[in-house]
Amino acid sequence: MNIQDIRSLDDQQIEEEIQKSYRELMSLRFKAATNQVTDTNEPSKVRKNLAKLLTIKREREILGEIDG
Repeated sequence: MNIQDIRSLDDQQIEEEIQKSYRELMSLRFKAATNQVTDTNEPSKVRKNLAKLLTIKREREILGEIDG
């Protein structure tokens, strides 16, 4: 997911994407433990996407504190 795409989401959608990413990462960890992962770069991609989502969420929290 592109950073512009993430910024276009509202807070609820970002929260849903974060939860989805956590579930996907957990699933990939289980698959890695049982040697079922076909793309070994996938966990890294999910972690990076999760970091982007959390960064945007935190940016909005900070802006809310400054504005409010």
